[in-house]
Amino acid sequence: MEAESEPYVRLATLRTLHRVVADLNAARSLAGTLQAVVEGAVHGLGFDAAAVSLVRPDGDLVVAAVWELEESAMGGPSVLLGQVGSRESWDRLLGVSDHWGTLRFLPYDRGWAVASDIPRWIGDGPMPVYANDWHPADGLLAPMYSAGGDLLGVLSVDRPRSGKRPGAWTREALEMFSLQASIAIGNARLRAEMQRALARLEKEQQALRASEESFRQAFEYAPSGMAITELHGAGRGQLTRVNDALCRLLGRPRAVLRQQSFADLVHPDDRALLERTSAESGRAELRLSRRDGGYQWVCLRNSIVADAAEGPSFLLTHVEDIEDRKRHELQLAHRASHDALTGLPNSAELKARLGRRLCNEPQTVGAVAGAAAGLGEGPYQQSYGFPADSYGAHSAYDGLDGTDPLSGPVHHYGTAEGYALPATVPGGPLGYGEHVHAVVPADHGAGGDVWSGPFRSGGAAVAEKGLAVLFCDLDGFKSINDRFGHNAGDAVLVEVARRLSQAVRDGDTVARLGGDEFVVLADGIGREEAKDLAHRLRNAIIPPMRIDGRAMRVGVSLGVGWAGCGMSIEEVLHTADERMYDEKRARGGSVRGARGERSHRRAG
Repeated sequence: MEAESEPYVRLATLRTLHRVVADLNAARSLAGTLQAVVEGAVHGLGFDAAAVSLVRPDGDLVVAAVWELEESAMGGPSVLLGQVGSRESWDRLLGVSDHWGTLRFLPYDRGWAVASDIPRWIGDGPMPVYANDWHPADGLLAPMYSAGGDLLGVLSVDRPRSGKRPGAWTREALEMFSLQASIAIGNARLRAEMQRALARLEKEQQALRASEESFRQAFEYAPSGMAITELHGAGRGQLTRVNDALCRLLGRPRAVLRQQSFADLVHPDDRALLERTSAESGRAELRLSRRDGGYQWVCLRNSIVADAAEGPSFLLTHVEDIEDRKRHELQLAHRASHDALTGLPNSAELKARLGRRLCNEPQTVGAVAGAAAGLGEGPYQQSYGFPADSYGAHSAYDGLDGTDPLSGPVHHYGTAEGYALPATVPGGPLGYGEHVHAVVPADHGAGGDVWSGPFRSGGAAVAEKGLAVLFCDLDGFKSINDRFGHNAGDAVLVEVARRLSQAVRDGDTVARLGGDEFVVLADGIGREEAKDLAHRLRNAIIPPMRIDGRAMRVGVSLGVGWAGCGMSIEEVLHTADERMYDEKRARGGSVRGARGERSHRRAG
């Protein structure tokens, strides 16, 4: 159960992390951004206290913001506000700390490295009992750097609420959060500079030339892309001025960009989002085309520059590169929904895909009979009104670098928000509105057989094609694990996953439930076709495979069940599981004893 719930725990952490990152972007000032950083570390990452030490112009670091979950009777870390530590002492402290990726961990027994001028507060937490318990004198630091590699400040966190030293998942979340915090702090400083420049343009008419020069430098040398757009006249919407950072980001020369608008550059799927983004304080995350034909994820922030006499003059747009953040989001989502060993969808993703296909209302016989005349002999996606790739094995989650690890190229992102969500199910001859009912195919055999589905009797609907659920259980896998070790067993599972993925049709789902159990979902398939598919799967698995120079062979027991609307997900999987055991008994194979005595872990 713990392994099955892990993806949901990670998704919950990811949603919390997204919320606190959104708070960073919503801050209107540098002080607000710093306060959002410490509050986000406490409320979003599970620490009791956090502080940000910001680099001053002279190089020393000053404690600029602190936050504690519950205020201490002794004043807590708030007593550190305004205290200054020398840059030399901070550099020495970061150098002697343990490197956890980009993080720095200072165990309590290395407290001698903390110089006297570094602000420090030690709480009264419990003393550790085990080696990985958090000690009150432990310290975890997250240095924050600018795009140019200069130190912006250090985020310090203390007292994980779990009482343990942070594990790999919390460290990765803290690394990602500190990266976004450094971007937010840099952008806050940039916005502050831009606002001062714009204020001078409005208020200091007598110093217009000096203000224009200050604005030009802030614009041209900004580390992020900047653009000025016409608001009036025939050239409305056209880019009249762009900086070098935007040219580098999109790979386009300045002269070409000045002949275009954001509407010319935006991805077709994001055009409506761009049009809805307001000019004043508008913000949108969308894709802009690059010169090489690809698309770049950016965050656009708009500000209107107004003339004191004539009103709004032009639109200033800040273009921030968020490609890495979108990729991180995709990676985290992929880890939560896919098996780490084989790369296949895991049990949670399998159930989610089944849930998207099934509804609670079974299709009636009359409705099927009335619609059957319109099925014809056309391809599956036309006759069923359901895209073959809407929950298939080749979704964008299956490849982190644009390639499905088992099948080939896929798209990086499927929507304007960077996630490959299921395609909208169009209406079809069997559907009500946008949903197409899954109906168990008719069994024309006399008396039925082991392939029969649960909807065959009782007046429920039948059809010629439906959603087949093939339950695959490897035979002989335990002996490989016992004889050659888990590394060999893992290699066998990876090879089996590859063979299954090559044997199915495009659009079918191959998922790993856990241990040596796999499930294949095949929609728009008849009973004879399902038997043929099961035969192909068996023939794909049984040939010997060479692992570490040894020839190894496993068998497979297959059971074919059918999913229909009105069935629960658990009922669908249980039915296919029972068919697998019927087939195993029919072949005279070992059934491994009682249901609760299987030699491998069930993740479903």
